[in-house]
Amino acid sequence: MQNTSDNNDILAIIAYITLIGTLIAFFMNRDVRNPLVSFHIRQALGLWLLQMVLGYFIGAFDSWMISTSFWVFFIVLFIYGIFGAVGKKMNEVPILGPFFQKLFASIGQ
Repeated sequence: MQNTSDNNDILAIIAYITLIGTLIAFFMNRDVRNPLVSFHIRQALGLWLLQMVLGYFIGAFDSWMISTSFWVFFIVLFIYGIFGAVGKKMNEVPILGPFFQKLFASIGQ
């Protein structure tokens, strides 16, 4: 059986795996709040929501260069977040991370 620390590490990683993974991590972190998991939930939720909203508008462009740039940008940010979660670090994703921490500050309080 895993101890709580291992479970929290896994929840921080799961937060980045689809929006449903973010929701799973959020609900599993509600009873005993872990600051690392809460941090990564805020980062992942911000990335997923922004990706969906911007993806809707980017889809209107009929350009593979714009679409590819959009996807590469978000893939790099998600990979950065996942590596932070694996390393048990609270590194904000570049450019958008501080905004997500402020916007979703009530999550994990």
